[in-house]
Amino acid sequence: MTAHRLCAVVPVYNHGATVAAVHAQLAAQGLPCVLVDDGSEPGCAAALDALAAQPRTHLLRRAANGGKGAAVQDGLRAAASLGYTHALQVDADGQHALRDAAAFADASRIRPQAVICGLPVYGDDVPRSRLYGRWLTRVWVWINTLSIDIPDAMCGFRVYPLAQALAVIDGAPVGRRMDFDIAILVRLHWRGSAMVWLPTRVSYPAGGISHFKGVRDNLLISRMHARLFFGMLMRSPALLRRRLGGSRP
Repeated sequence: MTAHRLCAVVPVYNHGATVAAVHAQLAAQGLPCVLVDDGSEPGCAAALDALAAQPRTHLLRRAANGGKGAAVQDGLRAAASLGYTHALQVDADGQHALRDAAAFADASRIRPQAVICGLPVYGDDVPRSRLYGRWLTRVWVWINTLSIDIPDAMCGFRVYPLAQALAVIDGAPVGRRMDFDIAILVRLHWRGSAMVWLPTRVSYPAGGISHFKGVRDNLLISRMHARLFFGMLMRSPALLRRRLGGSRP
C-alpha cells in the first residue's frame, strides 16, 4: 500500500499581506507547502522568495497570471512530481479556517480514496451576492450530477487524492479561473469518486483581497455549467443507474 503523503497547495496572486500567515499556520500543523506564484507583483514575489527558504516549502512560478484554476493545476502536478499522494488546496487570502487543516488531513488518512471537501459555514461578514451566486451554482451542480451529493462546489478548501484529480485534469476541460473548483468536483463525481464533507468556517475579513471578477468569472462559470450540462446528458444513463441502484460516491 502506498504511504499517504499530504502537502498543501496554495495558489498566490498578490497576497503578500496574508500568505506568510497562511504558510505559518500550515507549517505549524506539519504540512509541507507548494506555493504557486501566479504572476504576482514584485512585493508579493519577494515575500514568496522568503517563504521558499523555509523547510519543506516548494515555490513554483508561473510566467504570467493565468487564474486560480491554472495555478492550482500546476501546483497539483508539482505536488505529484515531488512524491506526494494527496494535496490540500488552500486559498492564500486567509478566508479559510486553517485550524481545520488537521481534521481534513486525518479524514484523508482514514479514507485515502475520498475527496475531503469543505462545507462552508458563513458568518455575518459574507457578501449577500456571494450567497446568491452559490445557491445558483448549487442548483446547477445538482442538475449536472443528477443528485444532491455535492452541497457546495465553490469552497476551495479540500483534499484531493492526486491520482484521481490529475486524471480528471488531464482528461477534460476543468477551467483555469474561478470555474475550476466547480468543474473538477463535478467531474470527480461523474467518475464515482467518494466525497467526505467537513464543516469549516469561511470568513471575509475587512480589507481582504478578492480576485473574483463579477462579470468575467460569472460568465466563465455559466459557460462551465453549460459544458457540464451537455456532459451530463451524455452520461445520464450511467448516472441514473447509479442513483437507482442506490450507490453513492
